[in-house]
Amino acid sequence: MNISAPFIQRPVATTLLTIGVTLVGLVAFRFLPVASLPQVEFPTINVSATLPGGSPETMATSVAAPLEHQFTRIAGVTEMTSTSMLGSANITLQFDLSRNIDGAARDVQAAIMAARSELPTTLPNSPTYRKINPADAPVLILSLTSDLVSRGRMYDVASSILQQKLSQIDGVGQVTVGGGSLPAIRVDLNPTALNSYGIGLGDVRRMLSSTNVNRPKGQLSDGKRTWEVRTNDQLHTVEDYLPLIVSYREGRAVRLSDIATVEQSVEDLRTSGVANGVPAVLIIINRQPGANIIETVDRVRAILPQLEASIPGSMTLKVVVDRTPVIRASLHDVERTLAISVCLVILVVFLFLRDIRATLIPCVAVPVSLISTFGVMYLFDYSLDNLSLMALTIATGFVVDDAIVVLENISRYREQGMAPMQAALRGAREITFTVLSMTVSLVAVFLPILFMGGMMGRLFREFAVTLSVAILVSLVVSLTTTPMMCARVLKAETGQPHGRLYRMSERFFEGLRGGYGESLGWVLRHPRSMLALTLATMAFSIYLYSIVPKGFFPQQDTGRMFGNIQAAQDISFQAMRQKLIEVVDIIKSDPAVDTVTGFSGGGVSGNTNAGRMFISLKPLEERQISVDQVIARLRPKLAKVTGAPTVLQAIQDLRIGGRASSAQYQYTLQSVDLAELNTWAPKVERQLRTLPEITDVNSDQQDKGLQSLVVFDRSTASRLGISPQLIDDTLYDAFGQRQVSIMYTPLNQYHVVMEVAPQYWQNPSTLQEIYVRSPAGAQVPLSAVTRYEPTNTLLLVNHQGQFPGVTLSFNMAPGASLGDAVQAIEKATREMGIPAGIKGTFQGAAKAFQASVDNQPFLILAALVTVYIVLGILYESYIHPLTILSTLPSAGVGALLALLLFKTELSMIALIGIILLIGIVKKNAIMMIDFALDAERKEGKTPEEAIYEACLLRFRPIMMTTMAALFGALPLALGTGVGSELRRPLGIAIVGGLLVSQLLTLYTTPVIYLYLDRLRLRFVRMRTGRTLGRQLAPGTPVQDVPKG
Repeated sequence: MNISAPFIQRPVATTLLTIGVTLVGLVAFRFLPVASLPQVEFPTINVSATLPGGSPETMATSVAAPLEHQFTRIAGVTEMTSTSMLGSANITLQFDLSRNIDGAARDVQAAIMAARSELPTTLPNSPTYRKINPADAPVLILSLTSDLVSRGRMYDVASSILQQKLSQIDGVGQVTVGGGSLPAIRVDLNPTALNSYGIGLGDVRRMLSSTNVNRPKGQLSDGKRTWEVRTNDQLHTVEDYLPLIVSYREGRAVRLSDIATVEQSVEDLRTSGVANGVPAVLIIINRQPGANIIETVDRVRAILPQLEASIPGSMTLKVVVDRTPVIRASLHDVERTLAISVCLVILVVFLFLRDIRATLIPCVAVPVSLISTFGVMYLFDYSLDNLSLMALTIATGFVVDDAIVVLENISRYREQGMAPMQAALRGAREITFTVLSMTVSLVAVFLPILFMGGMMGRLFREFAVTLSVAILVSLVVSLTTTPMMCARVLKAETGQPHGRLYRMSERFFEGLRGGYGESLGWVLRHPRSMLALTLATMAFSIYLYSIVPKGFFPQQDTGRMFGNIQAAQDISFQAMRQKLIEVVDIIKSDPAVDTVTGFSGGGVSGNTNAGRMFISLKPLEERQISVDQVIARLRPKLAKVTGAPTVLQAIQDLRIGGRASSAQYQYTLQSVDLAELNTWAPKVERQLRTLPEITDVNSDQQDKGLQSLVVFDRSTASRLGISPQLIDDTLYDAFGQRQVSIMYTPLNQYHVVMEVAPQYWQNPSTLQEIYVRSPAGAQVPLSAVTRYEPTNTLLLVNHQGQFPGVTLSFNMAPGASLGDAVQAIEKATREMGIPAGIKGTFQGAAKAFQASVDNQPFLILAALVTVYIVLGILYESYIHPLTILSTLPSAGVGALLALLLFKTELSMIALIGIILLIGIVKKNAIMMIDFALDAERKEGKTPEEAIYEACLLRFRPIMMTTMAALFGALPLALGTGVGSELRRPLGIAIVGGLLVSQLLTLYTTPVIYLYLDRLRLRFVRMRTGRTLGRQLAPGTPVQDVPKG
């Protein structure tokens, strides 16, 4: 049966079908979304709860713990982490990839409702959830600045107008406003004046709460009209509050102005934000998991002119951090690399064929195959991202292979004088099985990737499917369009002499083939040396695999950095604000830095001793150095800022895990015993700092904060009628920035904040001046019923699962691999003799790396087994697939040597390159063995003659297909543009593997073929002899065993 015959005989239909499929691909291309990587994020939900004034321990035990208890009952939760700090708790839930995030959100909402009865009654609002990963970097940061308007007013505009509008945009998961807080009326009380008048803090609070109200009043009506009842119960200005009467003493009214200063200020004084050194309010936009970054940012940018028009003209709204320009530039570079690969492949084909008409045929196969793939990508809801475009770039060398093999075979018959139609029919029929077996066995390599689980499986599935589709489309084109064009386009041989260039190149190729023939003859006469070389190559490949540095995912240069300042745990907010400004100025002064935004306090950055920064670098062509080199250059400068260690990390497109950390990789210690954990965590941190493989080691453990412990004398307090709740309320009134009343406006709600004046909350000795008003009306000094003890306290309480945990994060030292770092950390912790009650595990990307390293050998083995099964089915043989697979160790040696030579880690990208080599390199053996078997069966040649003739006959197509694949991958290996660090390992592995395997397999494959063929014949003779010996009488002649 000749599959190609109908298409050769109907050129118009074939041409129109080819054009139609190509047009479908072109239309689909316009609708493909654009992204950096395939959308494979884990469904992640962040739950937050606030309790103003709540200590970290209170938040962890009374808020986080009841919620965690309920969340553990939700199906599909793979990771649960929580962080409790002063006044807030955040719980991050990460779900299995198979879970729908909307269904998970409904379960989370139900769990929050179930836990509500166990939460403190003073919780002002129910816990809320957002579909975001707090560890993921923002996609966009906007700054609001003004020379005329106060920070509180700017925050008000950002919170009331901008935040609401931005949150409604599709793809936006959360909009956080940082660097300030809402306007408020602040009542700063004077404890001395209160004491002299005998007025308690609670009296002032109750007066403010009852004086400023907004309650329904009803209406009046008669038979004809209705009147609404309204009062002046709402107070909105400082002047309204100053004359308020708090109490009467000796017949004289004591007004609020007598005991306090009242000013227009903000709810939280302990917040700060800067953008490029200028005070600013920052609007931080995070996307939902799975949302397309570029589409989300485009939607936000489209609405910005409308937002700018809705804010006062005295304010300036700017984009200070945007993740999309680097993604767009990276994809542009990949597309350019794809175009270069196509041109190089076409050039290789022309150099081998030396005929424009002949070159045109495979040149049609390349764009048709690649463009048609876009249609399938659209059906599968794939995107144009780095991995899918890398797959198409690599495919340029593959899709031309089938067309080359078909063209070369048909051209051989044309050169023998056969008519174009007959040559096309015969050549296509003869080569169909070879092309089919090459393509099917190549696609079979990707089956293990398609069935690989977890994030890596999802991530590379798009790569594997895209490449497989392109190869399968090229198979169809090669068996339909290519032979049809050979019959119609190729010129008949006229016998006229060719040009000088043709003759020179022909002499070169013939000389090359002649040299190969002589050397192959020598090898076939000395087969044991090649057999020994093959076995040595296998052993060498295993050795190289054991020593090559291993990594997880190539370190990307996204042009964006995240910075974390972790100052001394007892630092004041005022000092922290100066540290933040100092660090921002240092970073901004670096010539590679474009913009810097930083903020501290306010719950956005955590505690007041922490500061967060997002840094945008200039385009790569301007800065000329990588983001890691910029970090290395800034590290010694930042180290000079005393008391404020700053850690920078490059933002990566692939983020695994839900816990945010200062550095890129995480190692978490867990224990049921919090005291034991707090004892050992600093020891492990000190030990890790000594390891040369890692740098920027830091910990999220914060248990050395200063605390003013107020210890009740319960007996005395009870005798005086003072309860612990009354003492707590008094302390909260004095030092908690307590929100005691609400002012309602059409746009937003604002608070009246009460606490003692600033000079009284700056020193613990002020506690001696606080009085508690007993139920009987007596003013009791706080010192009469309590004593003050300065102690240390926790500033953060972290949980991993439901257990207390301390996370140590680190970055890689220059030149070190993640594999080396993981081994060094495991060795160091083992030697320390950590108690059995403390468990240390890697989290995030480091945890995923461990899983990927464990799976790498199985993935390679699965690919080999799959290819063996497919080849065995195609050849109906157990032996011939082994001959074909014998070519693979040389490819592995070449790939691993190239990675070592270019100091590149064996990452998941490089591993995909090695798996691709399994599919590429075996093509050479398939072409040799197919023709050798055909010569043995049809022409009766000996195996030695058949394989020798097959090697010489297929020498040119083998060289053409290998060179096409090599030059298709070469632009990836030599790439230097944006995002090249992601593509380079794939290109290096493929180019290195092809160079070494091409040199060795041309000689080792014939030798292995002959050895295994003799082995096969020996088994066949033994089996046949035993069978015939049982059935025939002694002396009966046995016929020869047929070959093949």
